[in-house]
Amino acid sequence: MVRELHVLDGGHCFRGHSLSECHVLTEVEAMGQATVTALSERLVLEKSTVSRLVQGLVQRDELLMSADPADRRRKLLRLSAKGRRVVAEIHEHSNAQVEDALAFLSQSEREQVVAGLDRYARALRYARVSANYRIRPVRKRDNPSVASVIRDVMTEHGAVGCGYSINDPEVDDMHAAYPAPGARFFVVEKDGSVMGCGGMAALTGGDRDVCELRKMYFRPELRGKGLGARLLGQILDAAREAGYRRCYLETLESMGHARKLYRQHGFVPIDSAMGDTGHSACNSYMLRNL
Repeated sequence: MVRELHVLDGGHCFRGHSLSECHVLTEVEAMGQATVTALSERLVLEKSTVSRLVQGLVQRDELLMSADPADRRRKLLRLSAKGRRVVAEIHEHSNAQVEDALAFLSQSEREQVVAGLDRYARALRYARVSANYRIRPVRKRDNPSVASVIRDVMTEHGAVGCGYSINDPEVDDMHAAYPAPGARFFVVEKDGSVMGCGGMAALTGGDRDVCELRKMYFRPELRGKGLGARLLGQILDAAREAGYRRCYLETLESMGHARKLYRQHGFVPIDSAMGDTGHSACNSYMLRNL
């Protein structure tokens, strides 16, 4: 894609505009008005780089800069009449380029391309925003932090009282409760602080080839970074290595985001509970083949 779109040739995206300048103009159009800081975050570029791009576009009379009425120290950017004409031409040029390529694909192939690009773009963003986090096996010294994560998140969702895993004796010593190779437990940490966890072990009272996904919980600041998918994938890999052929989980209907993640990774709802977990308060059961 990079080669065919001539990104490597160092030339211009459209009529004397660099690729970065084209993106600044189209993003300002999409946002209506924007600050340099907002554009920097949107484009994932250094603020100093965006400032230079903006100054060039202001000098060309394609962007207008004015003081924010709510805070005159802030400068707002918006398209000029000339800028709107340039953006319309950029869209026309870009759309024609894409349409020429899509003409060689069937409708189903086009849908696959769109879905694939969407997933890859999302994965790239997740890789960037989660760069300072790491997933590793639980250690004994993690026990207090892990217990705090479990209790805080379960309390957040009202999962307290009889029949919930918040009362399991293992919560205070997760390191000892998950001995390899039949069980594994992981934590997600940033700068030495444990912010999430999850693991698997044999399903109590179940068939020998079935493991249970257990105590996968994230603090709010960890959510939305793709780390749930990464941790779940690592847990399922550990389950395969341990020889399990199916993975079972119990959760709550109210935990919609978690159930969506499980469905995306091959778990399907089943009608009734399996094994004897002791978590009678759970009301959603899922299973997947490994």
